[in-house]
Amino acid sequence: AHPPQPPPTRPAPEDEARSGPTGVQGAEPPGGVEGAKPLEVGRVGAAGAKPAGTRTRRIEGLLLGLAAGDAAGWPAARHRAARMPEWTRRLTRELDTFADQNATTTLPVPIALNQPPEPLRLGPSDDAEWAAFAAEAVLRAGDDTALGDLSRHRRMRAAIDLTWNAVASEVAAAANRAPEIESAVLPLRARISVRAGLGNLATGLRPPATGHDNPHYFDDAACVRACVLAVAHPGDPELAAELAEFDARYTQDGDGVHGARAMAAALSLALTGEPPDACVKAALAELPPGTEIGRNARHALALADAADSAFALIPHLEHQIVDHVYSYGIAAAETVPVALALTTAAQGRIAEAVPAAACLSRVADSAPALVGALTGALGGGAALPASWSDACRVLSGCALPRLTGTDLVELAELLEAAQPATTGG
Repeated sequence: AHPPQPPPTRPAPEDEARSGPTGVQGAEPPGGVEGAKPLEVGRVGAAGAKPAGTRTRRIEGLLLGLAAGDAAGWPAARHRAARMPEWTRRLTRELDTFADQNATTTLPVPIALNQPPEPLRLGPSDDAEWAAFAAEAVLRAGDDTALGDLSRHRRMRAAIDLTWNAVASEVAAAANRAPEIESAVLPLRARISVRAGLGNLATGLRPPATGHDNPHYFDDAACVRACVLAVAHPGDPELAAELAEFDARYTQDGDGVHGARAMAAALSLALTGEPPDACVKAALAELPPGTEIGRNARHALALADAADSAFALIPHLEHQIVDHVYSYGIAAAETVPVALALTTAAQGRIAEAVPAAACLSRVADSAPALVGALTGALGGGAALPASWSDACRVLSGCALPRLTGTDLVELAELLEAAQPATTGG
């Protein structure tokens, strides 16, 4: 048997330049829905870097750390490959089938062949873009001209609701154009829980039903968003957890909500300079002992306390925390405990925690991003090596095309500017 041959050298036709029924079209994304403003963040090089205060640098560390962790996990290359012509991904699948059927140990990776390889280079993917999606709500809540007649508490929740319903309107419009919902081509790529939650919203359901009546209610999609929503309540883990739950109910239930509350509580303290142990303790307070995520978190932290280093902890997490039964490695009951344990074992150092998280291949789609967000906020923007900051500061639009070119450093400055003055580190 011979491996499948690449197609003749030619530009990909327009009808092959999209990622399929559930993917992102190669065409220009829609302009959005009335009332939902896109992020007004410039591209790199559009303006000189501005001096940043301590908290801004922690927000920058949060965003860049999350993006770096996102990029470090092996699934990032597959997510970013969504920007390649469909036939390149089809060929990768055929090569994988060939390897399996012919007992070949040479495994394929995402390929460019005769196409520009830029989408496949190291960089952030879906987690960083959905984190920026959450940042839109924070920025909208800080805009006095948009929701100025509401209290800040109600304004934040109204902004989250507006952000979700704007995207749900796009989903509904795409479904109306398609002969059946399964063939609708959406202007985004998302987790199963997010796709289901948006579909529920589009049919008229409201939270908590949108998250409860959801096949992936338990996943960690809301945990990634919660890391950014914590910016709205620095130093107040209880309020941060409440806000994270409000957002999480659009797509999650059970451990998916508990995990979001935990990450928001931890990030809330990290943004004010509290030590790693205090952040982890705040997260643990949001994880009921009788839940799977609560049991796993306490066990993972016991393993971390006994480990000599983050790297030494990996086999214990792999064998005792990470599940090897289910087909997706995105359960909050695994990824959040892993993030807390590695943050503890690395003593909050991002350069140790993120590479260790990337070693856990089963949970590499999001655990490194969660670890990066927490340790990045603890260490601030300067804690991340410049090479990683440069590679990960700009979003590619592989999941949310309208965010293509968003600069995370500038986004951190906007998030800081949108918040009322507070004290803290």
